[in-house]
Amino acid sequence: MRFSIAGSAGSTRYALLAGVAAAAMSVPGVALAQDDADDVAAEEDAEDLGNVIVVTATKREQTLQEIPVAVSVTTAATIEQAQIRDIADLQSVVPSLRVSTLQSAFATSFSVRGFGTDGNNLGLEPSVAVFVDGVYRSRTFAQISDLPNLQRVEVLRGPQSTLFGKNASAGVISIVSSEPSFEFAGNAELSYGNFDAIVAKGYATGPISDSVAVSFAAGLNKRDGFITNGFNGDDLNNRDRWFTRGQLLFDNGDNLKVRLIADYDELDESCCAVANLSPSIQTGLIQLLGGQINDFDDRFDTVFTDVDPFNKVTNWGISGQVDYDIGALTLTSISAYRKSELSADQDVDFTSGPLASGAVIGQADIKTLTQELRLTSDFDGMFNFLIGGYYFKEDLETGDQITFGPGFRPFANLLVLGASQGALDVNTLEFLFGATPGSFFANGTGFDSAFTQDNEAFSLFGQIDLELTDRLTVTLGANWTKDKKDVVSNGVSTEPFSSVNLDAPEFTAARQAVLIGAGVDAGTAAFLAANPTLILPDGSSANPFAGLRAFQFLPPILNIPNTLEDGRSRDDELTYTIRANYELTDSLNAYVSYATGFKATSWNLSRDSRPLPGEFAQFVSQGLATPNLRPGTRFALPEKSTVYEIGLKANWDLATANLTIFQQSIEDFQANTFIGQSFVLGNAGKQETFGVEFEGTVNPTDELTLSMAVTYLDAKYDSFVGSPVGDLSGRAVSGVHPISASFGATWNKELANYDRIIVRADYQYESDVQVIDGLTNFIGSDPAATDPFEAARREGAQYRREINNVNASITYAMEMGLEFTLWARNLLDDRYITTIFPGVAQGLAVSGYPNQPRTYGVTGRFRF
Repeated sequence: MRFSIAGSAGSTRYALLAGVAAAAMSVPGVALAQDDADDVAAEEDAEDLGNVIVVTATKREQTLQEIPVAVSVTTAATIEQAQIRDIADLQSVVPSLRVSTLQSAFATSFSVRGFGTDGNNLGLEPSVAVFVDGVYRSRTFAQISDLPNLQRVEVLRGPQSTLFGKNASAGVISIVSSEPSFEFAGNAELSYGNFDAIVAKGYATGPISDSVAVSFAAGLNKRDGFITNGFNGDDLNNRDRWFTRGQLLFDNGDNLKVRLIADYDELDESCCAVANLSPSIQTGLIQLLGGQINDFDDRFDTVFTDVDPFNKVTNWGISGQVDYDIGALTLTSISAYRKSELSADQDVDFTSGPLASGAVIGQADIKTLTQELRLTSDFDGMFNFLIGGYYFKEDLETGDQITFGPGFRPFANLLVLGASQGALDVNTLEFLFGATPGSFFANGTGFDSAFTQDNEAFSLFGQIDLELTDRLTVTLGANWTKDKKDVVSNGVSTEPFSSVNLDAPEFTAARQAVLIGAGVDAGTAAFLAANPTLILPDGSSANPFAGLRAFQFLPPILNIPNTLEDGRSRDDELTYTIRANYELTDSLNAYVSYATGFKATSWNLSRDSRPLPGEFAQFVSQGLATPNLRPGTRFALPEKSTVYEIGLKANWDLATANLTIFQQSIEDFQANTFIGQSFVLGNAGKQETFGVEFEGTVNPTDELTLSMAVTYLDAKYDSFVGSPVGDLSGRAVSGVHPISASFGATWNKELANYDRIIVRADYQYESDVQVIDGLTNFIGSDPAATDPFEAARREGAQYRREINNVNASITYAMEMGLEFTLWARNLLDDRYITTIFPGVAQGLAVSGYPNQPRTYGVTGRFRF
């Protein structure tokens, strides 16, 4: 099944691929006239830089050509003129980066080269670390606000644990904002687009003394939703966020520089709408009870839900960076404190039927303290070094609640009737199990969970550069990290039926009565009722109630710590980098490298946190099992990554070219999979990717810049025996596009009156790929299959994704500082489903998240 809408996007793909120059915008690695750190409009200063871009990917200032690291750089000019508002928009110009937003803002996840961590569980820290001005942001919902006044964004590909330490096992996104300037400058921007989108931003900077400068930035981003809730007419997937940011810079002009930053941002949005893609018997039951579900053949712009989803996020923080020069040495200290709060609600059945009265799918309060201290040399000789230490302290409180609505009991009654072929209903079950009439699946019952996690980590790191000849430099680096986590849970199930042990001895008489009612002779019925866990020769259960386990949606958990589990993890690891860089010519560098990465244990901070299957019997034997306790996962083991890499970097007067070939793998990759009612957290034995990355630019004339970035990825599971859809060993990793590309062009024409016309466009292409590994709700659904997981993988393979995204803008920039821009993103209105999942408690139903449609507008900007 395919969800890319046929039409102009698909028909023009090959024309766009062939017409690179005609269809594009600048991509990372292109330095244009506007790339001055203090003033984007200072064209004369920036033109002297040519194609030179300065980056800090190795925590030193180096040019993009000389740095022996696979890094993509998106300049301030690209961000501004391409209307890139946040990190999610970056993927249109960085082919190796993918950003996915699932059930809420906190479920945003980043992946680089196909490696990334699902964000649905706050216990899972990202494998791609995000830093803003050198400060680590520990969770995705602390990273998704609009980008402030920027100098550049660096995407470092591959393990970066040596210098960046915590949670950089797959890559790093480093956001670098502009420092305050000692010359008065600023800009103001106002944008209006379809869906009544309004973006207003302002920035001002200047000196308050010879040694102190300040800056202040603020922004507002509002937009109506592009999806309509057919139940009440409300807009979903809207934008409603704002930020403010202030900086103070002290520079004595000699050996001391101090930079202080304070920021605050809020987000209050209705996200994220879910489309029903394939119906089931259960969705038919919901419709029978009056619930509505979207048309399965429409473009997913209308959904039905009786509870509008919402995300409320607040972030604030302060940081200080001190750089002190001691001769040829620089001592750098970066201190930060951050606080993030989250509240997210969603209708977990994704229909207008009142099955759930709303689910608080995420509440969180995170306080983070970080401190980095490093000493860097700048000697003239063959030897230079960088040594440092890093400290991280985080206090996390999180929880979620699911509550049945007034429509769930009638829905459950139909499920029970169907499963028992009309022999049982909810009222009968309450009588057989001695429960209070009306208590099973009652309105207001459900599950509440709460977790606290205290995380403390510290690392020591160092790197030496040995310039063995004028052209050959060898780099050796190492990082030792120790990570400690302490977890406490408090989960309570208030839904009585989910707590019933269907095998309990006290229900023997009830089981016997049901068996006799089904025609089983009294003697056999008595034996089977007394041995409910017995499996009969035909593979069925001796317990006539066994089929009802599927409707025990919210069973209790065993909280931690307990007498067998202390809720603690203690990890430490040594990671390292070995790299050689050779300057073939003044314009061409080659490098080879080997690096390792590490991410510590991630705890399952959800209502699915349960003892491991292999340890379950011990809990039962010691009497610790709560009623109807089921095995699951408490945590995922640490990730360990490696990468072999060879690269070429060239920078000529009229062109640049960067080529990287790599083999990268992660052992014990932390995987989090939704199976219809809950998430399964576990480890893939080994995920491996072979890849080729190319980025290039050419300037045929002074006015025209053409650019191209292409990534090829061959991602597979070397070992994933225990995946939720069976053994995936040797299979391709779903969701990783084999080919990703971005083609661009910028025409920057100076007129006779010194005004400018700037035309830009880009084409983002991501080749056809299977969206997920399989649909767990189809496990065992095909009686003829030899493998019970066969149908799950087969059905999942029907859902595929291909991306053809064109963005464009045209700007008229006056010499006096006023600019007007017409812009469009997803110009061809390429529609697809970003990912899919099993319908919640709806049998073989399938649901998914639609992408954003075409947006367009006009922007006015004034620079001073």
